[in-house]
Amino acid sequence: MISPAEQLSLITPEEPAHRPADDAVRLLLFNAQHASPERSRRQAAWIAGQEEADIAVLTEVSSTHGGDALVTALAEHGYATVIAPQPQTPDYRTVIACRTADAQPVESPVRVTPHRAPAARVTVGGHDIGVLGLYVPSRGPKEHRNVAKRAFQDAVTEALPKLDPAFPDMPIIVAGDLNIIERRHQPPHKVFGEWEYAFYDSFEAASLTDAFRHLHPDQIAHSWYGRSGNGFRFDHLFVSTPHAGHVLACDYHQEARETDLTDHAVMTLRLCLPDSRERGEASASKGHGEARGTWDGGTE
Repeated sequence: MISPAEQLSLITPEEPAHRPADDAVRLLLFNAQHASPERSRRQAAWIAGQEEADIAVLTEVSSTHGGDALVTALAEHGYATVIAPQPQTPDYRTVIACRTADAQPVESPVRVTPHRAPAARVTVGGHDIGVLGLYVPSRGPKEHRNVAKRAFQDAVTEALPKLDPAFPDMPIIVAGDLNIIERRHQPPHKVFGEWEYAFYDSFEAASLTDAFRHLHPDQIAHSWYGRSGNGFRFDHLFVSTPHAGHVLACDYHQEARETDLTDHAVMTLRLCLPDSRERGEASASKGHGEARGTWDGGTE
């Protein structure tokens, strides 16, 4: 029987619609909404057509035919690396796809349902970047309300301080559908408990900065809407705090949601890299020759 990894290796990819940038990290966050195979293929085509999707983090990917079709289609559209952990029992998963082959899966630091939290080390423009994707469970059925959600959130909170040792001396990006909102969310939603707000706070406590809030401290934004029309900012992008000063853009985009490709807004992040001249000067001054570039920290 051919494994999923072997199947991907047999695919002859199309010429990528966009070449990966070497002067910035361009990441796109997309909720696949457990799509059917046909819809999954349309999602992959749309993602591949987006310039900002050198790294695509996809949440709510099914573990069945729809998810498999999405993974295959991403490879066909020129994504050289597709990290798609398969759960041992039926469950949603998170997928990381990269336009570059210079990306490696890293063991997830999240010990509960790690297929919802894949990690990767991606090299962009000579710089290593750490990426963690997250898909937090919803509240669940009445008889198991919040059980899976709390267990996963607790595991993520425990794992966040371990990201620095896992990705030493490099920017770290955490991207995902967290199914929680920030404390000062507008409009406020009484359904969320203190334990859910504390989960959002745990990212800052682990030296991760909300990239959208870093650039847009007062902007009201929503990424998902309930049946009543109320908006929620469920989807989030965090960057290691020492590198937050390198964030050039972080935004929500409603086009895919408004055309029923997904039920969530898409998020994009652009994180600048030191230019080649700066890298050359840094390498020369440290005597590292062709060593990979270093970051100056980008503190605010």
